[in-house]
Amino acid sequence: MTALEIERKFLLAELPTPLNLDDSVPIQQGYIALTPDSREVRVRRKGEGCYLTVKVGRGLTRQETEIDIDEAQFAALWATTADARLDKIRHHYPWGEHLIEVDQYQGSLAPLLVAEVEFESEQASRDFRPPPWFGEEITDDLRFSNYNLATVGLPPL
Repeated sequence: MTALEIERKFLLAELPTPLNLDDSVPIQQGYIALTPDSREVRVRRKGEGCYLTVKVGRGLTRQETEIDIDEAQFAALWATTADARLDKIRHHYPWGEHLIEVDQYQGSLAPLLVAEVEFESEQASRDFRPPPWFGEEITDDLRFSNYNLATVGLPPL
């Protein structure tokens, strides 16, 4: 399924409270390709599900096509991503009419915490007022793209 993803991202200093850890899910993500025209192909295991995703564009609004794949397909594709992987735990945090997804990065990317908020329109994204516990906005900072985190590592915070 292809859809537009309209998303803003922010750094966090700490996990928000209260946080329902029962609603958290581990994510393994590996990158297969990134083209100069900003087409990114990744494979992801999110909880029990496996997906192949193509994203086109950078910044606030991107096109996203995601298809379900089975465990064997995931394993075959995962093997191609050895130098371009990351692990994180995604926590869900309701905030008014929004659902904030807080990614808690693991391994060499710890202690990075990033909040992501998706919107139905670019106008809704402009109207959004971040909660006071959000830090710097990094929506357009390519150093914090998941692809760069997986291939280059953690930028100075």
